[in-house]
Amino acid sequence: MTAAKVYFLGAGPGDPELMTIRGMRLLEQADTVIYAGSLVSPDLLEFAPNAELVDSAPLCLDDIVNIMVARAREGRRVVRLHSGDPSLYGAIKEQIARLKREGIGFEVVPGVSSLSAAAATLASELTVPGISQTVIITRATGRTPVPEREDISLLAAHGATMAVFLSAGLAPEVQRQLLKGYGSDTPVAVVQNASRRQQKILRTTVAKLAGDVEAAGIDRTAIILVGEALAQQGGESLLYREGFSHGYRQS
Repeated sequence: MTAAKVYFLGAGPGDPELMTIRGMRLLEQADTVIYAGSLVSPDLLEFAPNAELVDSAPLCLDDIVNIMVARAREGRRVVRLHSGDPSLYGAIKEQIARLKREGIGFEVVPGVSSLSAAAATLASELTVPGISQTVIITRATGRTPVPEREDISLLAAHGATMAVFLSAGLAPEVQRQLLKGYGSDTPVAVVQNASRRQQKILRTTVAKLAGDVEAAGIDRTAIILVGEALAQQGGESLLYREGFSHGYRQS
């Protein structure tokens, strides 16, 4: 790392072994780590034993950026640690804009998304031939609005695999909208704290989603996966079929 540079680092879903090698090295070399304490697994901070640790949970955006700018100008190696992958609901755009105005360099380092961790936990392929070749990533409207054209009920009409982030606490509304496009018996899996020690898995259907989520006590840090691909049925990939030729194999 160099002076006057901030690294936006994806922490992954929580399991320290799912942190990328590059991410681990950045944490080991960091002088200051600003992390989302409400989301980032504390186990990951063990990779930064000598760093100043700043919990951003009680801070506003300007407070966070002011700390990043001040430390970077001091020549300190700064890591801004986000949960999952920072490109998905990471709120990095506004931080980057402010760093640019201050003339501070930055780099975004990807992490393993909770979507990948949840699918792995379920041993599910989200894109099954003949069932779904599309994954829709979205969220329900809450305090953060969602454009009307991206309403879950409209997206549900595609029948594709859907991953609903940041919406476990809005399960009744998610269910209502899903029922406008999916059949009531469409498989649903809710994974809370994917990859962490306190991980919880709920398998249900669209028709039972709200009631089962409430009964399980799941209201945050969970991803809702919807679609027939979760049933593990459908066709097989052509890629490895004996009679299928491609650039590396002739049938």
